[in-house]
Amino acid sequence: MFEAENLRDWIGLSVVDPSDDKIGSLESIYFDTASDMATFATVKVGILSGQKLVFVPLAGALVAPKHVKVQFEKKHVRDAPSIATDGELDAAHEPAVFAYYGLAYETGSAGERRLGRR
Repeated sequence: MFEAENLRDWIGLSVVDPSDDKIGSLESIYFDTASDMATFATVKVGILSGQKLVFVPLAGALVAPKHVKVQFEKKHVRDAPSIATDGELDAAHEPAVFAYYGLAYETGSAGERRLGRR
C-alpha cells in the first residue's frame, strides 16, 4: 500500500478528490496500531481563522508528485469528524471516524486504541 519512508514526503501536499477538486493540505498520517499500516490522513481545511483537521481514509489513495488523491468527494471529507489544528484524536472519538466512512472499528485485544499518529 504505502511505504512508510515516503510518508514524510506527502506532508503539505494538496489532497484532492476523485474529480481533482482540492480538499485541503495533508497534515499528518494515522496508522492502524495492529497492522502498522497507514489508515487515515488528516487534512487541513478552512480559512486561516477557521481551520480544522478532518480525517479521510487512505485506502485506494493515489500519490502523485504534487497531490494525494483520495477516494471520497470533497464535500463528504469536509464534513468528516475533525480535530483542532493543534489537537490530537482522542481515543473515545476513534469509532466515530471509522463509522463516518462506513468502516468497521475494533479495538486491540486488550482494548487499546486503534489509531496512532506519527
